Amino acid sequence: MNIQLNGKPQTTSAATLEQLLAESGFADATIATAVNGAFVPQAQRARHDLRDGDQIEVLAPMQGG
Repeated sequence: MNIQLNGKPQTTSAATLEQLLAESGFADATIATAVNGAFVPQAQRARHDLRDGDQIEVLAPMQGG
């Protein structure tokens, strides 16, 4: 399946957002996720099925002021 991860085209065999994050090296990271502009909480990532063409954003928290 073809998706976009943080604006870059990517091919994946992951069926869920959780699987994609593990495949992409984000499994243990503290992150926020959105699919097609909609926030996906951590508790729902394992149940969030991916579809061809999805746009996934992975954001890490930043400190600053």
